[in-house]
Amino acid sequence: MSEQKVKQGHPKGLWVLFGTEMWERFNFYGMRALLTLFLVNSLLMKEADASLIYGGFLGLCYLTPLLGGFIADRFFGNRNCILLGGFMMAVGQLLLFTSATVFPTNLPLATTLMWTALGIIIFGNGFFKPNISSMVGSLYPKQEKTKLDTAFTIFYMGINIGAFLGQFICPFVGDVKDSGGIRDIHAFKWGFLAAAIAMLIGTVLFYILKNKYVVTPEGKPIGGLPSGHDTGDYEEGESQKAHFSPLSLGLAVVAFIGLFSIFHYFTDGDNVVKTIIYPIIYASGLTLAGLILSDKTLTKVETQRIWVIYIVSFFVIFFWAAFEQAGSSLTFIADNQTDRNFFGWNMPPSMVQIFNGLFVVIFAVPFSILWDKLRNAGKEPTSPFKQATGLMLIAISYFIIAHSVKDLGNNGLLAIYWLILLYLIQTFGELCLSPIGLSLVGKLAPKRFASLAYGVFFISNAAGYALSGTLGSILPATGDKFNKAKELGIDLQAILDKTVTPTAEQLKLLADNQISAQNPVFAGFEIHNLYEFFMVFVVLCGIASIVLFLLTPVLKKMMHGVK
Repeated sequence: MSEQKVKQGHPKGLWVLFGTEMWERFNFYGMRALLTLFLVNSLLMKEADASLIYGGFLGLCYLTPLLGGFIADRFFGNRNCILLGGFMMAVGQLLLFTSATVFPTNLPLATTLMWTALGIIIFGNGFFKPNISSMVGSLYPKQEKTKLDTAFTIFYMGINIGAFLGQFICPFVGDVKDSGGIRDIHAFKWGFLAAAIAMLIGTVLFYILKNKYVVTPEGKPIGGLPSGHDTGDYEEGESQKAHFSPLSLGLAVVAFIGLFSIFHYFTDGDNVVKTIIYPIIYASGLTLAGLILSDKTLTKVETQRIWVIYIVSFFVIFFWAAFEQAGSSLTFIADNQTDRNFFGWNMPPSMVQIFNGLFVVIFAVPFSILWDKLRNAGKEPTSPFKQATGLMLIAISYFIIAHSVKDLGNNGLLAIYWLILLYLIQTFGELCLSPIGLSLVGKLAPKRFASLAYGVFFISNAAGYALSGTLGSILPATGDKFNKAKELGIDLQAILDKTVTPTAEQLKLLADNQISAQNPVFAGFEIHNLYEFFMVFVVLCGIASIVLFLLTPVLKKMMHGVK
């Protein structure tokens, strides 16, 4: 019987989850392609602040899965949380549509609506995200768990078909410039409306198809109320329920407050996202990691496997910090210092990141076939080795782009094909790291921690996005800033080089035009130009990759036979 199931390939439920996730990613990626440009051009925010909000928003979207995973595991079940989350995200997009409609006549209301919309989307995503991922793992019986790498790569392709469609359609209708290059700041609303419609389609399709296809090989519903689990769902000898003592829960609260205070103390500036939200994200990840390890039912093997999830999750932070520049600093560079002529068509700047989703759709299946062939030949590298390779590819992509911008000066334009090459190499890195990480959690986490363990993995993404916001905010002045300052009669380069001291009037003019009179600083180093900015990512990801390569043999032992 089991052999027959293996031959049949993947269950139909995978395609239902694939489709649901595809429409949700259309909604999410389409909206975030426009978000920073909307904040800067319509709501009149500084680029650095927009980058911090972008990083904080993405970070919280990967922090709330902890709450969503916990509520699903204990109370509502996966299915109900997916429906609730999908509905909330659609409502959030409609509020963004409203914000982008009213901002010309009521900027304070539009700003309040934007914050409310992001809050609702963040919590909706928290209910949706961990539950759909954990259901993929539940589709396969124990003897077919080796197919999870392939299943998650297919699932990942669904994510990126959605991302591709969202990043094409939402910018196409929402990021519009006339023949003179002047942006229509009223068009963003149509992009947000398209995202809302996509989310509603995905939620309705899941509601209609879930009972027929999202079932185990024996026909039992997957992701129902937690009371429906039976002993057959667990490994032999595995505890069926997590046991957290009142003492360990109390210590977790104290640890969270202490860690938050430490991170808050060492964060400078007055941006609320940077000083409050980022410390919450970092403190939550460390607190939850400690709480899971405090469960007295954990065996030695389970504990070591959980440590592998934690160690890999730490390195994932550096990957996403670099990768997620796509929606902030790389979008601003595409907007302000890139020749976006693509075969005669001037591509909207928010659409340039579409190449990542396109390349994943093209290469996800070849990568899946590669892992299958290597596995059959007994040569498949371990998951941590694949992830270290992904980090190294990110470092290489930024090294190439750093040298491409080195001689641009203040007014030179970067050819779009350099950004396309960057996204190609980063896509290869992503395929080595992200679906493999999702699969690794599914294979290593004890079932009673399934959604919670995904929550920890997503928190590492959250921490990476928070770090990406911080790093995106150190983007030095691009060509448009120097040109605008010149129109104002100000030599911005001389001010940045400190060879000229600006007058109070000049400083006010620069501030009114969202131009900084100082170079950004990171870890004590002043960032003078785009070359130095990109080299920050080369160093961070390069070092992280080498360390993870060196740790791979140790992690392999701690996985106790899991590939």
